[in-house]
Amino acid sequence: MKNKTSHFLSVIVPIYKQQNTIADDLTTIDHTLSQIRYPYEIIAVVDGINIDKSYPIIKKLKIKNLKAYGLPQNYGKGYAVKYGMTKTKGDYVAFIDAGMEIDPNGLSIILEHMEWYNADIIVASKRHPASQVKYPFDRRIISFLAQIFARFLLGIKVKDTQAGLKIFKRKILVKVLPRLLIKNYAFDLEILSVANYLGFTRIYEAPIKLKYQFGSLTHATGLKTIYSCFIDALAVFYRLRILHYYSSQNQRKWRYDPDLKMRVNTG
Repeated sequence: MKNKTSHFLSVIVPIYKQQNTIADDLTTIDHTLSQIRYPYEIIAVVDGINIDKSYPIIKKLKIKNLKAYGLPQNYGKGYAVKYGMTKTKGDYVAFIDAGMEIDPNGLSIILEHMEWYNADIIVASKRHPASQVKYPFDRRIISFLAQIFARFLLGIKVKDTQAGLKIFKRKILVKVLPRLLIKNYAFDLEILSVANYLGFTRIYEAPIKLKYQFGSLTHATGLKTIYSCFIDALAVFYRLRILHYYSSQNQRKWRYDPDLKMRVNTG
């Protein structure tokens, strides 16, 4: 039974090369959400229908609360999540990675944490003492470096910014989305940095259950990923601390995407 104070929840699922598992993934997410006390919708965004064959599979699923969107090419996870955010109607908006490396029961956990703390944002954290995680050493290095960078250069006081499970109050996205630029690696850092910069500082962590399905990155891929994350993170720092790009006074400089228009749907 829904209580009188229940909120509507939108859950975005960015999808890239998941055609082998996406039917089970979305069915599992829907089953998990059906157990919570909030009405909900699932927004599935296929990041590149020219590469990923997930879209026609999703369209055939008999899931009542599911909406499917397909991007014409691969833009990056951050772009897919932002696109999904513009299609939501919930006053709480979450996203979770496809592939089920993250236990979807984490959705109910971050939702409860949002209400317990009256938070602006809840991030699932691999470093939370109650988390159950299994992931390779190189990914631990990336996560640790992102934490150091986020805390000391961007002012984000959480121990993990990179896990693919987060929830936001809608009013924050309305303010934050038009200012964002990053399409891929440091999207999480940018959205948290801008929210914090705008005064939405009630950002807290929740436990996560995570198990990577794949092993460590290759040496070359790992170095490339670390380098790309670092460059993106430096760009966020430069725009935040040097250019003050994210300030409302610089609104005329914001680069609105003509396809997204980066306006959160108010319907």
